[in-house]
Amino acid sequence: MPAMGEGIVEATLTKIFKSVGDSVMEDEALMEVATDKVDSEITSTASGIITKINYKENDIVPVGAVLISLSTDTKGASIFVEETKRQEQIAAKTDQPQAQANPQAYKMESRTQSGKFLSPLVRNIAKQEKLSVDQIDSIQGTGADGRITKDDVLRLIDLKKQAPAPQAKIQIQPDVEWGIDPNPTVMVEKSGNFDIIEMDRMRRLIAENMLASKRISPHVTSFMEVDVTGMVQWRDKVKDSFQKKQNEKLTFTPLFIEAIVKALKDFPMVNVSVDGTKIIIKKDINIGMATALTNGNLIVPVIKQADMLNLQGLAHQVNDLADRARRSKLKPEEIRGSTFTITNIGSFGNLAGTPIINQPEVAILAVGAIKKKPAVIETPQGDLIGIRSMMMLSLSYDHRVVDGSLGGMFLKRIADYMEGFPSDRKI
Repeated sequence: MPAMGEGIVEATLTKIFKSVGDSVMEDEALMEVATDKVDSEITSTASGIITKINYKENDIVPVGAVLISLSTDTKGASIFVEETKRQEQIAAKTDQPQAQANPQAYKMESRTQSGKFLSPLVRNIAKQEKLSVDQIDSIQGTGADGRITKDDVLRLIDLKKQAPAPQAKIQIQPDVEWGIDPNPTVMVEKSGNFDIIEMDRMRRLIAENMLASKRISPHVTSFMEVDVTGMVQWRDKVKDSFQKKQNEKLTFTPLFIEAIVKALKDFPMVNVSVDGTKIIIKKDINIGMATALTNGNLIVPVIKQADMLNLQGLAHQVNDLADRARRSKLKPEEIRGSTFTITNIGSFGNLAGTPIINQPEVAILAVGAIKKKPAVIETPQGDLIGIRSMMMLSLSYDHRVVDGSLGGMFLKRIADYMEGFPSDRKI
């Protein structure tokens, strides 16, 4: 199991594409694993024959564990596989008398009468716990396509042991489907005038990360209102020709990132992380881009070396990463290594917020909704009142290393770059 990202110590095995005895080629996909952030395929490191698969679908596997054993000695591997299958057949025969004694409990096929798929692991658990076919068939699976998972069966067993009061009706329900975490498990307990919902695995991880960030970093948030009228007018003028010429949609996000990158170059002490009493200054500027998924969750793909990209390059990266994030196609390396994060709360109509720092970074910027408002316009001939496109910036920073002066100056510099956007810029 490879490292899947910074701070990730385990992943869920969601799919196995091969079986013991199968021949595989180097770089051929063997299985798929998922963390709370991304799905990834595990490929074979060599050509040969699979002699052992150490985990089953829906197992949680620690980083560094051996997933599959492979032999490049095809002749010897074939003999080994045949002997293993023979031993399994012998073991299966010893189970037959017990199954005959209680056929309702042990006669488990790969699918129930209603057509629900049962993995070998699920059938084995049902057999050990003496669950009937009807009991298994009554479970509403939380896996992909309604598949009954190991957790579903274990939850049913726990509920049987707990024997809840008659007035409490407990039902296992599938969470909103999300490709990044294909095994959410939500338990809803209805009692009186309230429902109790157990957090799924992804939500528990998010909660732990947010609490950890608050414990690690003393958060301070500064706010500034910026006039982005020039930027809005320029984008409105060029967005159609930009898309036609570059074959890329031009959103505000790459324009915001461009301003952030310039400000980070001016204030490198914001592009840092903390290790005990040491401050690590990052030479690369890698921008994390909080991206909303269709079910309301967030993932943070990273634009690596954003300072080396022009506007066209930033637009391509923003569109590509956001699209693949929503289709669960990000690679593990594309969600780690960020040095600063931007989150667009304006896309939800919010004006301002107090974002939580994405560890181990020391600052995060939230951009609010762009609203037309009456504002004072200073000119050499005097002050005027006009309709301007205004936006709030919210910068949360780690007060261990970023004081109010540095945080305030950095935020002001971002605002200056946004307000000074050249209206005659060429694409």
